Amino acid sequence: MLSGARQKVSTEEGRGLDSAEAARRLREFGPNAIREDRRHPVRALLARFVEPIPLMLELVILMQLALGKADEAVVIAILIVVNAAIGFIEEGRADQALRLLKSRLEVTARVKRDGAWQSVPAESLVPGDLVHLRMGDLSPADVRLAAGELLLDQSALTGESLPVEGRAGLLAYAGAVIGRGEATGEVEATGARTYFGKTAELVRRARTKSRLEALVFRIVRALVVVDLGLVAVLLVYAAAVGLPYREVLPFALILLVASVPIALPVTFTLATALGAAELAHNGVLVTHLGAIEEAAGMDVLLTDKTGTITENRLGLAALVPLSGESEAALLRLAALACDAATQDPIDRAILAAAAAKGSAAPAPPRLEFRPFDPALRYSEGIYDDGTGKLRVLKGAPSAVAALLTPPPDLDARVATLASDGNRVLAVAAGNGERLRLAGLLALEDPPRADSPALVRGLGELGVRVVMVTGDNLETARAVARQVGIGGRAAGPDALDRLDTAAALDYDVFARAFPEHKFRLAEFYQRRGHIVGMTGDGVNDAPALKQADVGIAVAGATDVARAAAGIVLTRPGLVDALAAVELSRRIYQRMLTYTINKIVKTLEIAVFLSVGVMLAHAFVITPLLIVLLLFTNDFVTMALATDTVSFSRAPDRWNVRNLMLTGGLLAALILVLSFAVFFVGRNLLRLPLGQLQTLIFVMLVLTGQGTVYLVRERGHFWRSRPSRPLVVSSLADIAVVFVMASEGILMAPVAPALLVALLAAVALYLLVVDRIKVAVFARLRVR
Repeated sequence: MLSGARQKVSTEEGRGLDSAEAARRLREFGPNAIREDRRHPVRALLARFVEPIPLMLELVILMQLALGKADEAVVIAILIVVNAAIGFIEEGRADQALRLLKSRLEVTARVKRDGAWQSVPAESLVPGDLVHLRMGDLSPADVRLAAGELLLDQSALTGESLPVEGRAGLLAYAGAVIGRGEATGEVEATGARTYFGKTAELVRRARTKSRLEALVFRIVRALVVVDLGLVAVLLVYAAAVGLPYREVLPFALILLVASVPIALPVTFTLATALGAAELAHNGVLVTHLGAIEEAAGMDVLLTDKTGTITENRLGLAALVPLSGESEAALLRLAALACDAATQDPIDRAILAAAAAKGSAAPAPPRLEFRPFDPALRYSEGIYDDGTGKLRVLKGAPSAVAALLTPPPDLDARVATLASDGNRVLAVAAGNGERLRLAGLLALEDPPRADSPALVRGLGELGVRVVMVTGDNLETARAVARQVGIGGRAAGPDALDRLDTAAALDYDVFARAFPEHKFRLAEFYQRRGHIVGMTGDGVNDAPALKQADVGIAVAGATDVARAAAGIVLTRPGLVDALAAVELSRRIYQRMLTYTINKIVKTLEIAVFLSVGVMLAHAFVITPLLIVLLLFTNDFVTMALATDTVSFSRAPDRWNVRNLMLTGGLLAALILVLSFAVFFVGRNLLRLPLGQLQTLIFVMLVLTGQGTVYLVRERGHFWRSRPSRPLVVSSLADIAVVFVMASEGILMAPVAPALLVALLAAVALYLLVVDRIKVAVFARLRVR
């Protein structure tokens, strides 16, 4: 830390800074942010030339130069450059879009400005600001604590394995996780002047290989094995008939390259990035692209109740005074166990009700305040009421009752209040250690108006909604029934016995602690489910990471948003429905790409290998194969924009069925391929150069046709493809026709023959389409 980096600045007592002074210091110290280092664009572009596919093509270039075929080597080199440029541009666009989305996940801080507490972007904090920290926050700057107590997890910053206690006078470093408690403090350093000179990265965009991508690569690996077998047969044949290896080896290498999906990474990134941008318009921000893909197969959604299924707009529903208290006295005591600075919704509801009912009389001097602790399940205020220390507790009835002698009918009273879905709290007060139960409060948080439609909509998509809440059993059951989740509810005892299949039958898990969410996610995953999980607190972060689809709801803490893959910016879960639908559309696009790749790889590998043996010569040149890869693979990138529907059930990849489907369709197209070969060679008696051109055009046309053949699971005319897909296909065919008719990089062929070939391919694929529908239905490809 540089000398003078931390600058001690005083604040007016209790007021914090005013707006003018904050603005002046912002100009002086700069924004509370660290410049993000990014890889230089030139280095990113050059890195694309040392990836496996380009390296294989570069080896082909060297072989071509060794054979004296400089022209072909130059063309292949140009195609490598174009390939790298396209990938670089598309990745750049995707990164830019994701950076824009990421910027919307603005971290906020509670700061006192102009004498009032308000939320401001953490980037605008300046030294001297008075801020309030609570459980679930990341410390937005280096903050010198003035009042309150915190449990600070600074392991990511200091390497300490255990959290540390933060009290008045101590420093909470920027990026420290607030694990427990609340405190107020003064900002000492911001931005580059903080302890480590950097802030925590709150929104991490993971680029790890997704489950979808891993499955596709399994298919590609199988295709490479097939190609290796065909190459081995080809080499044996070449040795037997005396074909020169100097000609065979470049051809064999190109054949292997043809089986690798060159456009796969770009297509995946483009499809998911476009999906992320589309979701952003629906209030859904994607921080991990893999979450979109996983959402396609999600069949269980574990969701919280408060603020997710319900409105998170608590209001006072009932007061039940006990121990001779009046309603006004009970409400005043409940208000003394609240703290306005915490912005806790329960505290705000009680304070608002007290103010509305005239029970918000000036409080006696407060000596100590302990905010709500999930482990203790109550909050506590200690006051000097003139006769001694007045203790006031507010929390879960069972937790408060454990500290005193409760009336025998307490459980019945609580059950009655909770039967309508109310949140029931107990209030106790007393001097010293002796406490009396002052009464019960019922707070209502009604279900959101859109929650029943959400539950019904997810159910129609094959996603089962399970409520996991910290509320008591009766409250949870009542709300679950109202929104259509179901009434089969279980308490903590069921959460401790998750090794039995019976746990799968519950619709609601009540009285659940945050760690139970993690265990539930693991339990459902062990049972073969793809699990979605909603959360909003710091203790939800492990469960959000463990789940296949972690969803941070609106108002979630910074830590929860960083751990989740999807962040909802609007209240409720209706936007999650849009995420599921879009993810399934992306799945359909990638399924089309995968089936198309299987069909084309098998067709090209078998046809070219067997064609060499039939013609005793190469039916296509290595250069034309590279052109074929470019015209087919990169045009299929437009599938990322294709107009598709979504399935009504969770999507699952069945590699065996996909290979069978691709193999059957490839066999049908091979019939056409060999027919064109024999007609061109035996009937039309074309020279080898023209025959190679005809074969090249045929492979381009069948490649384009296969895309439209397999993009629909029913007949291809059932839906209209996207404009970018159609335009790219037409442009591809037009360019190929011009090159073939003019003899550019290949022997020229009569335009009439090309038109006849186009008609033959179109008519044949019409017949194949009818067979395809039966194949898809038989092998359950949907």
